Amino acid sequence: MSQTTTLSQSQQNFVLVTAILASSMAFIDGTALNVALPALQRSLDLSASQLLWVVNGYTLFLASLILLGGSMGDVYGKKKIFLLGIILFTIFSIACGMAPNGEFLIIARALQGMGGALMVPGSLSIISASFPQGSRGKAIGTWSMFSAFTTILGPVLGGYLAGEGLWRAIFFINVPLGLACIIMLVVKVPEPARAKGHKLDWTGGLLATLGFCGLTYGFIEASEIGFQNRIIWFSIILGALLTILFVWYESKAKMPLMPLDLFKSSSFSGANAMTLFVYGALGAVLFFVPLNLIQVQGYPEQLAGLAILPFGGLIALLARTSGTLTDRIGARLPLIIGPVITGFAFLAFTLIGVTEGFKDFWTTFFPALALGGIGMGLTVVPLTTTVMNCVTEENTGIASGVNNTIARLAGVLALAILGATALLSFQDDLISSLQGNGLNEKQIAYMEVEATKLAEAAPREEWPAEIKETVSFQVKRSFVSTFNLVSIISAILCFLGALISWFFIRAKPKAVKLE
Repeated sequence: MSQTTTLSQSQQNFVLVTAILASSMAFIDGTALNVALPALQRSLDLSASQLLWVVNGYTLFLASLILLGGSMGDVYGKKKIFLLGIILFTIFSIACGMAPNGEFLIIARALQGMGGALMVPGSLSIISASFPQGSRGKAIGTWSMFSAFTTILGPVLGGYLAGEGLWRAIFFINVPLGLACIIMLVVKVPEPARAKGHKLDWTGGLLATLGFCGLTYGFIEASEIGFQNRIIWFSIILGALLTILFVWYESKAKMPLMPLDLFKSSSFSGANAMTLFVYGALGAVLFFVPLNLIQVQGYPEQLAGLAILPFGGLIALLARTSGTLTDRIGARLPLIIGPVITGFAFLAFTLIGVTEGFKDFWTTFFPALALGGIGMGLTVVPLTTTVMNCVTEENTGIASGVNNTIARLAGVLALAILGATALLSFQDDLISSLQGNGLNEKQIAYMEVEATKLAEAAPREEWPAEIKETVSFQVKRSFVSTFNLVSIISAILCFLGALISWFFIRAKPKAVKLE
């Protein structure tokens, strides 16, 4: 008998609460840190490269190992692996908060990503394995709603703590959440059903990890040292070859890490392709929005965190409703409408120039952020529910792992590629706009170097006031132009995601039963 038919209502509630708290750790950690990066950089005296790796060191190991983490849950037990992930994530969160320097923090963030690779897919898979399909959408909707509420606290907490010089507390917040999860899992949550007789595909796991690491490392570093560097191309080509080898090996393996039979479902294939486009676009835009607010529009860190609230708040408010709607009418229609609305939200960002700060927020950034929250609010739960409903409960861990891998890699690759594009666009626009504005050759040469900092580029203090004013204005104008380019490309990706949903996703997908 399926484990989902034997869980009591009380046990299901504890499963849901535990999954919500665990996800909250990862979500708060990510969203709060983005707003606090300037304060963290000042505190530890980090270079631009080190600051980049504080963010991407975590993402690299999370994206590379998350598929293995999902499969380990299916083979060794969802509860066991989920619990291990929470323990590791909590321990290395403490290490991040106690970091004495940049190198220590980067290593701790990478190890935190390893814990996240076990914890993140386990959160959804344990829900899917504990609730019957008829109520799964509602359960995932509830998880998404409460997780989104905790997520939207991230920028607010990050902005406040950064403003108070307490950025380390961002990592320490995970400790009480992690302890609560550990206690509830041990005492109240039973182990769901697992795939009997299966062994972990370590060869496939190694190929996938090395392949994803190569691709991720190459694209991340390309934005820092350029695509012309031989190391970049070696990393990307080697990563691509290992990824291809991984897919070939999986087609031959008796017990594959990623059963290719999953992709016989058009809905599963479509949902993951859509994830690649929409989450890639989302990751790129949400990286540049705080930079725009703080560095260009002049928002204080505390207000920048508050300004992003409408986006996460509307996702949270719509999550449970969209989950119930998915159970009733299926996921196809929401997955067409949601990305289209999100795409128009990104286009709305292109209507915003250099504003007069937070007093213009309600007529500039608020409409775009609110529209984006509505679009993603209609997308997140139906997308997740589609992925989970395409497999039987014994294989929800690997389905979650595949989807999370694609979502994380989408963010990494989109940010790296669009980041490199943005940097080149910004440099060209800024230097061309400064030429003929009274700057001499030495000043232009200096600004060519400064332009690698994007909106943080600044003139020398000893330059004449008129020149400094001209440079500061052109930096802001060039960043807005670059931000508009990123927004347009991201909108196109969202519209492509809607087309994929139109052609491939079914309202009520049939679960694929793996042999």
